[in-house]
Amino acid sequence: MESRQGTVGKHDAQGMAEPNPELAPKGKPRLLLMGQRRSGKSSISSVVFHKLPPNETLFLESTARIQKDSMRSFMDFQVWDFPGQIDIFDNPTFDIDAMFGEIGALIWVIDAQDDYLEAVARLNVTILNLQRSYPSIKIEVFIHKVDGLSDDYKLDIQRDIQIRIQDELSDNGFENASVTFHLTSIYNHSIFEAFSKVIQKLIPQLGVLEAMLTNLCRTCRFEKAYLFDVLSKIYIATDNAPADMASYEICSDYIDVIIDITEVYGSWPRSKQHRDALEAEPWHARLEDQVASNWAESCMVLSDGNRPIMLREVDKYLALVAVMKEDSYDKMPLVNMNVETTVDGLKEFFEITKPK
Repeated sequence: MESRQGTVGKHDAQGMAEPNPELAPKGKPRLLLMGQRRSGKSSISSVVFHKLPPNETLFLESTARIQKDSMRSFMDFQVWDFPGQIDIFDNPTFDIDAMFGEIGALIWVIDAQDDYLEAVARLNVTILNLQRSYPSIKIEVFIHKVDGLSDDYKLDIQRDIQIRIQDELSDNGFENASVTFHLTSIYNHSIFEAFSKVIQKLIPQLGVLEAMLTNLCRTCRFEKAYLFDVLSKIYIATDNAPADMASYEICSDYIDVIIDITEVYGSWPRSKQHRDALEAEPWHARLEDQVASNWAESCMVLSDGNRPIMLREVDKYLALVAVMKEDSYDKMPLVNMNVETTVDGLKEFFEITKPK
């Protein structure tokens, strides 16, 4: 997953690269990262998809041309990082239809610690242009760099940005535009939570996955269950219990612990060399061939002594992680049987829904 590609295509007079639609893989949903310069787009992509420590993003250079990442995980998708100085609608050399024809979502990043009025104005222009030709495109607004801001101030910024965008859309007759807002930072789990919400909208029949996890929680008396993409720590589904950031953080950190242990002592292929090898495997490979012969499984009790947590590998890309209740730890044979049934159902789901 850590293959960062330069843009393939011709260049305009300013040296900015343009996407070549003939070279873009077909059928892969795209996530377009847009926004003003220095808003944090490249840092977000590097932290979420390339495991760059947040503190090291301070040394990233400003993006000069479109960067395209092809992500091979539980599904193929692309992440395009646009330089802040590009105005795609004022540049006639861009093929707008080719760019937005297979889009999964447009992610617009706004720096909450900067004067965001110009960023909001550009976003409004972008949304209005897209609504006239591509009304079904999902717009995800990341109000970014909110670490260090008080909760009240963060909510005030979000409310102000949301009102400015909704008023502009309403004035132009687009009251029902699909625009969602997220408060994010690369220094905590909020950026992974936001990307999880974005990715979930790309999954066909997401409700089936949620129903399976909800049934598992009810049967095994779990507090919360997540289906994680292991490499990015994005969760692609969870049960229907209210969102709980604390449980998500625990499960996300637990994945890191298990990966570190299994890379030293186990056979779960999560080293960089193994990830590079996974890059070469196409999505349409048979699911049975993706499943490791020795799958990973783990269970431990948290330091408070009350809440066990368990992890079960589904395939090379996915892991089921759940926060259990104290009494469920005493019924592990029954829990394991239900978990195995759920894992089999998850495998069947992705076998049925993967692209043909």
